[in-house]
Amino acid sequence: MGTRQDLDVRAVDVRARITVETADRMRELGRRLAALLRPGDLVLLSGELGAGKTTLTRGLGEGLGVRGAVTSPTFVIARVHPSLTGGPALVHVDAYRLGGGLDEMEDLDLDVSLTESVVVVEWGEGKVEGLSDERLHVVIHRGTGDEAHDVRDVSITGVGARWADVSLAALG
Repeated sequence: MGTRQDLDVRAVDVRARITVETADRMRELGRRLAALLRPGDLVLLSGELGAGKTTLTRGLGEGLGVRGAVTSPTFVIARVHPSLTGGPALVHVDAYRLGGGLDEMEDLDLDVSLTESVVVVEWGEGKVEGLSDERLHVVIHRGTGDEAHDVRDVSITGVGARWADVSLAALG
């Protein structure tokens, strides 16, 4: 049996599944998730329209202590929220309209170092994974509840060595 050092750490996936009953709890999940993030982290958010991607990102912004209201960057494509607490900036990207993936991300000319920020990309699946071998992928599925019970099933997968020792299950 090999030691931990013998493992191909690039292949490590850490997973958690969480049920979120309300928008307030989605924001709270974002705040808890923010406590695990550090500069250089890439977070990909997937889910259908209205699933709660921006709501989760609002919670991330609150948890990171950044400036400015976190709103959907659909029409501006990206927003940078500087830290008010000396932590990393939050770069919030909506890749829905980006067809070229990484090339278009570089063309955004963001006035921030991505390695010193937490980068959250909505609709980034299949487009921006090349930014980092280590990333957090959050998939939000709408439940089958009615309007009063707007349940979401959230699947969080940490990809790469960065997430090997992080307990994502504690987020639930």
